[in-house]
Amino acid sequence: MAQMNMEYRNIQAPTDVLSFPLLDFIDGVPDIQPGDMDPHTNRIALGDIVISVEKAQEQASSYGHSFEREIAFLSVHGMLHLLGYDHEQPDEEKDMFQRQEEVLKELQLTRQSVFGESGDINEE
Repeated sequence: MAQMNMEYRNIQAPTDVLSFPLLDFIDGVPDIQPGDMDPHTNRIALGDIVISVEKAQEQASSYGHSFEREIAFLSVHGMLHLLGYDHEQPDEEKDMFQRQEEVLKELQLTRQSVFGESGDINEE
């Protein structure tokens, strides 16, 4: 994963998730070209997401939530990148992270899914 991060982002460090979007976005709107849509299904491939399972396990333990929640978080994060979201600017980051939490909440994968508010492990 560190090698991919260096190759594609020129960052010499391991990372938890990489997204490879196939579409360009102009002012938040996908720039869909004639060849972007599958003529048989009318579906559009958004791109690829690569997740480091090792990093996800580390982070789940470090953040005190389930591995399932961490994988879901990284999947949602990667998908939002494929949909044109970014977090380079503070306003973009706020919007993207809010959307991530909304999706995870809908999936009932909150940060308290392993640890309660007090930090104690939930026995439920």
